[in-house]
Amino acid sequence: MASVTIVIPFYQKQSGILQRALRSISRQVFQDFDILVVDDESPLPAESELQSLGEEERARIRVIRQANAGPGGARNTGLDNVPASSRFVAFLDSDDEWAPEHLSNAFEALTRHNADCYWDSIYGGEEFFYHFSMAELAKSFDATRLSQMPSVIEIPDIASVMLKDWSFLHLSCMVIGRPLFEKIRFEAALRLAAEDVLFFCDCILAAKRVLLCEDTGAMRGEGMNIFHSIDNDSPEFLHQQFNTWTALNTLEQRFSRRPQDVAAIRVYKNRARKQALWSQVRQLRRRRFPQVGLLAKWAWRDPAILQSAMQLAAGKFAP
Repeated sequence: MASVTIVIPFYQKQSGILQRALRSISRQVFQDFDILVVDDESPLPAESELQSLGEEERARIRVIRQANAGPGGARNTGLDNVPASSRFVAFLDSDDEWAPEHLSNAFEALTRHNADCYWDSIYGGEEFFYHFSMAELAKSFDATRLSQMPSVIEIPDIASVMLKDWSFLHLSCMVIGRPLFEKIRFEAALRLAAEDVLFFCDCILAAKRVLLCEDTGAMRGEGMNIFHSIDNDSPEFLHQQFNTWTALNTLEQRFSRRPQDVAAIRVYKNRARKQALWSQVRQLRRRRFPQVGLLAKWAWRDPAILQSAMQLAAGKFAP
């Protein structure tokens, strides 16, 4: 009968990664939680990571095994199995860790300010530059400070801010209330790109109040990541860009009555088109056959990609 359910999607090859995440949970100041680990057909079974835990720690954890559905599909399974007693859901990637105050800060902020959507900051070093800290956001936008301890702020129209900067939020820093986790789900088919951004926007649009905490709540880990093996020359790159465009197209529909947001989304849609086409130009230069089937599928859904192709051709494919 816990107040918070922690959802952890699990797909790893290296032992010890999940144990590290679970240790950070056991160190939480706030202890009224249970844990759902969704084993997404992991090469290393999640159960093998729990054998060293004590009986009390193990009693809080439920493992659900499923056929591989990607991180969004695994999180959806977790959300579908949240106990009726839980007031909030907190997400944690299996290769990340939490600061000891993460859950206590989230629970305090959400209950004190009658909110149902919360993020704090993540620390990941200089290579994690695309996730801005909440303190930096507070300097750049019209933030209202709600409390000092924890350092909670509120930024009007946070969805527009996110669309402008694309991705400064992180799932391991996110806690949501029952009105959100009962009805909002990840687009699991977008497993290579943007499913988290779409989920963020859906939660923000449906939330009665969104809070941001300047304190660091999570530390980025270094486990298996679906993006590590995907670069511009990877066979999966075109699929990733198509999924990104698909997510952006869905976002454009969500924000259709907000012209400024639509303009920002269309910039990113055009960027996805161009990156996709350049990847196929590189294939041709290497005398490799382009991915015609997926390009045709994209053009059927998005005729504008043909215009982008003609613009690139007119420029003789110069980078």
